[in-house]
Amino acid sequence: MSEAQRECDGRDCTNPAVVHLTQVVNDKSSTQYLCKSCAEAKGITTEPSQEFDVADFLAQLGDQGPPQGKPLSSCGFCDLTFDDFKKSGRLGCPHCFTSFESNLRRLLNRIHGATGHVGKVYLPPDPAAADVDRRLDGLRRSLQRAIEAEDFERAATLRDEIRGHEGDE
Repeated sequence: MSEAQRECDGRDCTNPAVVHLTQVVNDKSSTQYLCKSCAEAKGITTEPSQEFDVADFLAQLGDQGPPQGKPLSSCGFCDLTFDDFKKSGRLGCPHCFTSFESNLRRLLNRIHGATGHVGKVYLPPDPAAADVDRRLDGLRRSLQRAIEAEDFERAATLRDEIRGHEGDE
């Protein structure tokens, strides 16, 4: 069942869920799907309380102005100024990160409480597992060809090799 079609997880409630609530407590995650009335009973509003404008938010955070004694400069590559960034909420190019580094560090520190990443690290899938899968696919094709050619000794050897690889997984 897709999330768009889920029913509310509330007791004796069959209304369609409009809120997907995920709570993490003591490193344990729990997920609930709630209808509007069940969500409001838990104190969760389904309507945004006010419009949220990222550009205004960034402008408020950056209202400190430039560091003492340093005039606000512009990016040497795209000529974007920090005031332009505060108005739009967007940097003009990758070089802006270097040009506005001290301002961006202060801004990130105020938003996130840190200037370095402290969350989970993305770990790509194990490339060795993909190699094993490719090897198994090749062995299965060879096994099929050996069976079709009625080379049963070779087929038995390939079968045993496939079982060995599948047992390692």
